[in-house]
Amino acid sequence: MSSLTIGAHVDQTDPITEATARDAGLSQFFLGDPQGWKGPNVAYDGGAAALREAAASAEIDLYVHAPYVLNVATSNNRIRIPSRKLLQQTIHLAAEIGAKGVIVHGGHALKSDDPAIGFDNWRKCVERTELAVPLLIENTAGGDQAMARRLERVAQLWDAIEAAEGADQVGFCLDTCHAHAGGEELGGVVERVVAITGRIDLVHANDSRDAFDSGADRHANLGAGQINGDELLAVVRDAGAPVVCETPGGVAGQAADILWLRGLLE
Repeated sequence: MSSLTIGAHVDQTDPITEATARDAGLSQFFLGDPQGWKGPNVAYDGGAAALREAAASAEIDLYVHAPYVLNVATSNNRIRIPSRKLLQQTIHLAAEIGAKGVIVHGGHALKSDDPAIGFDNWRKCVERTELAVPLLIENTAGGDQAMARRLERVAQLWDAIEAAEGADQVGFCLDTCHAHAGGEELGGVVERVVAITGRIDLVHANDSRDAFDSGADRHANLGAGQINGDELLAVVRDAGAPVVCETPGGVAGQAADILWLRGLLE
């Protein structure tokens, strides 16, 4: 477990320096505005090729988080179609920088829609997207029509995706804050997820400011929130996947969280 790759979500301008400052083995970041529809771009000096070379030289793994605005599940064409386009652009650029994967939230169906519409829209998205790098669907914290809040919905989502060509390139990102806030007990959650998806490719190790099943997505530093520390640690240990701390406090806060995890995993 001491060899587990642990890193943080950082500013996109220089993810290599950001990782070094945190003594991290990976950097996750956005390629542009997380709340906007503008096409992705590489902020690193020298562009995609320079970032890829720098990451390889520093032995820093790169992960890209897709913009929050994406929702490929919705039946609203004005959201779904631009979401697919921006997701494809993000995946292509992620491949250029040598990223290990692109993380995207599961999205949600419209209030008036049968969730089955959202699951099928995900199937269509996978079939129509060139997955040049793995696409990692992340569980989310809130929303009654969410595709990936509760595991029974994740199971239905995965049934739909597995019918699509390219499904082998779709993985899962397990967020501990989202699971807790979304009403999923962390005890045994890794086993339950793997029984559905067959894999966990990445863990977002975040504590939660809010109570169990609150539906609130507010991260806290590890050990400073409402998640039992032993249960959070067990998720990281049981998953055995690379870890991203999306916690507050900048360099100091995230470096402390990474150190906390490493110390308890040894």
